[in-house]
Amino acid sequence: MGLFSRSFNPDIDLPDLKGKVIAVTGGSSGIGYATVQHLARHGAKVYMAARNEEKSKAAIARLQTEGLAPGNGEIVWLDLELSDPRNAKRAAEQLIAKEQRLDVLINNAAMPRGPYALTSEGIQDVMAINHVSPFVFTNTLLPLLYRTAKEPNSDVRIVNVASDGIMFLKRGVRFRNLGDFNDEHAHDLSPGLSRYFRSKIANVLFTQKLQKRLDADGVPIIAMALNPGTVRTEGLRNDAAHLPPVVSTLFSLLVDVAWATPSKGAYTSVFAAAAPAVRAQPDVYKDAYLEPPGKLGSPPNQDAKSPELAEELWNTTVEILSNLGIVI
Repeated sequence: MGLFSRSFNPDIDLPDLKGKVIAVTGGSSGIGYATVQHLARHGAKVYMAARNEEKSKAAIARLQTEGLAPGNGEIVWLDLELSDPRNAKRAAEQLIAKEQRLDVLINNAAMPRGPYALTSEGIQDVMAINHVSPFVFTNTLLPLLYRTAKEPNSDVRIVNVASDGIMFLKRGVRFRNLGDFNDEHAHDLSPGLSRYFRSKIANVLFTQKLQKRLDADGVPIIAMALNPGTVRTEGLRNDAAHLPPVVSTLFSLLVDVAWATPSKGAYTSVFAAAAPAVRAQPDVYKDAYLEPPGKLGSPPNQDAKSPELAEELWNTTVEILSNLGIVI
């Protein structure tokens, strides 16, 4: 049986989501687009949080053309630019001003590997986009998530999309200061991939510490991290284009044959966001790490399981943001 051949199928296994409000970052393409589609088709109002207005509105038009039946939900664009944490905070505040509830937040957006660069705030761009700004976006939205969680029969969840690629990152990663965030991984075999996997370990550690804080506050919110699996995304195809021609062709053929479509690649995110099994067993799924298409797994890197490292990451992130005048 293949990786995505288990029985979970959002078309038939998801409940009616009418009345639910869900935010999906990076929802204009790839896994995020498919996630938005699955959830909206079951009646949810879904905010497609993305930076490019033209691309996002074209994606929404495409979704409407393809049809959202049978649930006929609603899709709304939310301007979210993750390269600057101030913009992430502003986007969250705009969502709070528009809505009285938020049932699910899916932090899906991510920057893949690329040349080493710093943002205007002096943060390595992959860490800024994949961790620091989602940290701000999530924490700014917590009051709205908390309010929703206090309602009768609420089912509030926070989902962070990580990657099993963290298994390839050398043990001993630290997040003591901005210098650690900005590590070039210059001596690694693939520095760009290592920087990406560092940000994905941060996603898992953030989930761990966030769940502890949610539990300490006594709110029934479930936070989960997940590996979406090997999926034919736009970013992956862009990476392949930079390979030597013969290698690029062979790689593309492999991807087309063996890797999941974005629609199936979104199954794990959709399971985490809305599958009834999660709310039925909250203690099982709190701080869970999910594998496709919703199986309980374990982060494939010991550093991603460290409470001490999760605490270190949280505190350093707060300190970096404080130095930028952003209070969490």
